Amino acid sequence: MSTNDLLYRIFTSRHRWLTALATLALCAALALATGYLLAEFGPIIAGAGLAALFLGLWMLRDVEVAYWAVIGVVCLLPFASFPFEIGFTPTLLDAALGALFLIWALQIATGAQREFVGTPLGLPIAVFALLAVGSFVFGLAHAPLTSYVLRHFAEILLSVALFFLVVNTVRDGGRLRRLVRALLLCAFAAAALGVALYVIADRISDEFVIRALSALGRLGYPTGPGVLRYIRDDPQLPMRATSTSVDPNVLGSLLNLTLGIGVPQLFAQRPLIRRRYLVPMLGTMALCLGLTISRGSLVGVGVALAVVATLRYRKLWLLLLLALALLLVLPQTQDLVAHFVAGLRGEDLATQMRFGEYKDALILIGRYPWLGVGFAGSPDIDTYIGVANVYLLIAEEMGLVGLTGFLVVMGVFFTRFWRTRALAAADAELEPLWWGLHAGIVGALVGGVFDHYFFNLDFHHSVTLFWLVVGLATAATEMVRGKGRDESAS
Repeated sequence: MSTNDLLYRIFTSRHRWLTALATLALCAALALATGYLLAEFGPIIAGAGLAALFLGLWMLRDVEVAYWAVIGVVCLLPFASFPFEIGFTPTLLDAALGALFLIWALQIATGAQREFVGTPLGLPIAVFALLAVGSFVFGLAHAPLTSYVLRHFAEILLSVALFFLVVNTVRDGGRLRRLVRALLLCAFAAAALGVALYVIADRISDEFVIRALSALGRLGYPTGPGVLRYIRDDPQLPMRATSTSVDPNVLGSLLNLTLGIGVPQLFAQRPLIRRRYLVPMLGTMALCLGLTISRGSLVGVGVALAVVATLRYRKLWLLLLLALALLLVLPQTQDLVAHFVAGLRGEDLATQMRFGEYKDALILIGRYPWLGVGFAGSPDIDTYIGVANVYLLIAEEMGLVGLTGFLVVMGVFFTRFWRTRALAAADAELEPLWWGLHAGIVGALVGGVFDHYFFNLDFHHSVTLFWLVVGLATAATEMVRGKGRDESAS
């Protein structure tokens, strides 16, 4: 008997005393919880706690609500944590992902889902996860295990496992479209907030923005003047947009991936969001990406959209060339252009520091080439784990074997993409969404040459976003292939 069935029987029982007793117990529990939250944390946190309680109950009835919670936290409150400890400080993303996996487990336990879908990508991903576990255990021989490392490594594994949850619970086009629409709306909300805070700080009052962002301190966010970010952290240089992502490059990585998903919708017969709203949404997201001055993300989304324009939507080249012309001509974009050119020439400090990180990473990989050094720390005092390149970071932690495992996963992913493109062209409604999801991954992989967020213990939400989109893209491929088989059979 499922939890819902049991509760339904209790509250609709013929024995009125049982219904009354259950109702009183529920009211008492809510009253105690409300009183405790009010006394301990105040009305704002108490209200948020009650909202979270009802959201949790809603999740138990609909798995899509749990998806919305994960997407909302990833985009809008990626670093938020609860104001209490349970041996560690749980984050909102931990709770949202935990609820999502719990609901999936209940579906399996109650027989609501009887078939497990692995897809051809499942085995390579499982092997990659096992290689990560092996490197983690191997690395403990030279670095002590801490609760921080254990917890964050477990979060990384949970994010990778999200792929299997997605391909098993997103089995129809309607749910796929609703989830991608939610992702675009939340990314737009983050971008709009980022633009608004940037304009207020730059034109009106930076003190107001500092106070507004510092209010998130109760949720584990940083506070004080440091919440405003500048190039090289120098207030004399241009400011960078952050929204609620703390770091401008983190916000840039979100917009890189979601712009890749959203732009192909401009060419859809029935876009996920009406064009009258979609165009200003994408414009706001592009503007915010520019304000982050995140060069890696700009290159990532540029390459992703160039691939889509070359292989499918040729008219997109007009939009890309127009955007490039505006970037080069407008006076407001000259700081970004100058920063970009300085990076290409290797003249600015940030790029020079990256070159130093690359050199140190290659030294570490050269010493421990096969399984890496694990996730806890380097065994040598003159080396360290950490480099602004996701591929070198994987090689540091998991060695060339682990990096090969990741590249095999991506190789299988894009091989299936290439073999499915003709079938996708026959589905006018699903095709732009299918192209967009794969473009998002292209942008993430290209951006990963310059950043490390999509496989980093400190950025759980970015890892979650990456594997969520890999799962959604694979689910879309399965739908396209399924329709192709059905049409062939008929």
